[in-house]
Amino acid sequence: MKAKETAVILIEFQNEFCKEGGILHDGVKNEIDRQDTIPNAVKLAEGARAKGALVVHAPFLFNENYFNEHAMAGIVKAVADGNAFREGTWGAEIIDELKPKQEDKVVTGKCTLCGFNNTDLEQIVKDANIKNVVIGGFLTNFCVESTARTAYDKGYNVTVIKNATAANSSEEQSYVEEKILPLIGQTMPVDQFLDQLEA
Repeated sequence: MKAKETAVILIEFQNEFCKEGGILHDGVKNEIDRQDTIPNAVKLAEGARAKGALVVHAPFLFNENYFNEHAMAGIVKAVADGNAFREGTWGAEIIDELKPKQEDKVVTGKCTLCGFNNTDLEQIVKDANIKNVVIGGFLTNFCVESTARTAYDKGYNVTVIKNATAANSSEEQSYVEEKILPLIGQTMPVDQFLDQLEA
């Protein structure tokens, strides 16, 4: 995999998920600890940048205007009802460990599961002539999987960095890793990915 053709997409590394006091942290903290999700994501971002890959941050920000026009139900409604990911709040900020660098890109408009829906992600990867989409983040079985599926449908080579993701349980994590992702791409740990990424 050539770095110049690769985008690493970091989904929702925000305080709501990643830090004590975040509205959604309790649901994922055991998996974050088990997988070393945050240190592995930092290693992923730094290693990818060093080799010349594009690092893209995809934060979720609740968008009232969007949901005035689209029906809101299920997990996204639960997030909204819980008052999470409100723009301008501490919980919505990208964590300090992964603050975007000058050369990174930050997706705007993400307020649903898929990183491509209602956002500028597709334009970002097209402008950079990307062929390989590499994903880490939250939740493995929702936003990560949804973004991976869409990237696959759009013709990108898809890789999910399994130890830079987290779900609410090891069972959910394992199911997506073993049953879903192999059918649309590949999964691997961060060290393996960085070893085979060509500068």
